[in-house]
Amino acid sequence: MDAKFNLSDDHCSRGHYRTKLSKKVTAGLLYQSHGKSAIPLVSLSRNDGEIDGILADVPHYEHLELVDCCNGLALCKYRNSFTSPSICRFVVCNPAIRQWRIVPDTHCATDDPPCVTFLAFDPSWSPQFYVFNFHQRHHHHLILGTRKLEIFFSGCSAWLVDETWNSEITFSGRKPRLFLNGMLYLETTGHQVLAFEGLEAISNGIPPYHWTITLPDDSLYVCDFTHGCFCKSSGILHYALPDDNGRSIAVWSLDHAWHLWAWNVKCHLSMKDAFGRNDFVYYNDGGLDGESDWFWNCDYRIVALDLDRKLLLLFDQKTDNLLLYDISTGKLHEIRDSFQWPHNCYFYYVPCYSELPAQEQPSAY
Repeated sequence: MDAKFNLSDDHCSRGHYRTKLSKKVTAGLLYQSHGKSAIPLVSLSRNDGEIDGILADVPHYEHLELVDCCNGLALCKYRNSFTSPSICRFVVCNPAIRQWRIVPDTHCATDDPPCVTFLAFDPSWSPQFYVFNFHQRHHHHLILGTRKLEIFFSGCSAWLVDETWNSEITFSGRKPRLFLNGMLYLETTGHQVLAFEGLEAISNGIPPYHWTITLPDDSLYVCDFTHGCFCKSSGILHYALPDDNGRSIAVWSLDHAWHLWAWNVKCHLSMKDAFGRNDFVYYNDGGLDGESDWFWNCDYRIVALDLDRKLLLLFDQKTDNLLLYDISTGKLHEIRDSFQWPHNCYFYYVPCYSELPAQEQPSAY
């Protein structure tokens, strides 16, 4: 059996996996409830409902932690009762074709706060994948930036430490990220988008180049209180965020000309028409002696946007329901009730039928 199907003492076969999964893997939302090990898939089709056991045969499933998902691949941490707290272990999975690949161990100081980790993969650009692991810098439990960046490249099966990395950049909550045309975009605190390019040079031991892009001016107030969403269309990065009144969602495109980057409004998606009302936003004051009407709150949150499929996933904070908005028709449908958004780790998932790159012997940079 090829190494990518048998990378641990656990054994699986495609036939066994197909028998165990009674439903076809479809586009949807991979999620993991807080404190749970199961990782189900909520299908975007109302007829499919929820698919259980999508990663049930991945090695060390009983200790899997869903970390990220990118263009059909899922990144998980795994451990057992004998794993040292200073060791980070990852596995990259392709649920659609029942494959996984173990990533070599990496290490972190035991007194670190959790690392922030992202997966970068796009089969239309390269069959290889990358794992970006940011070690946060802290003082008295306050996150002050990232003290180290290490990147795993599947082509060399090794981690590269960016020795030049020295940044005040921080990540908080569920900030959006996207891998497109060989570039990784990560929203950071401070209204910035961190962009990486030149990932091909990692095979030669050269870390990728990075720079920042400021979010659209019209988004800066609202993005302090809720998360936006990245998506792609026609090979262009887009950013979506509710308007300050919540009655529509603004979608910007990031255009590049003459070495300049600029955000331009592409469209507005009417939430007033979708929900049949216009009272979405309310405010809380700033606390003791704080300003009144300071903290912006909206009854819904953006979960994912897929402009190519003309689909928008929303979470209704009043009903705890997961909703699907059809951009073509303007109709809103419930696809999952009692989703308990604050207690779930979730990622938009579209199946990929490209095989994982073969396991190579680790090399030192």
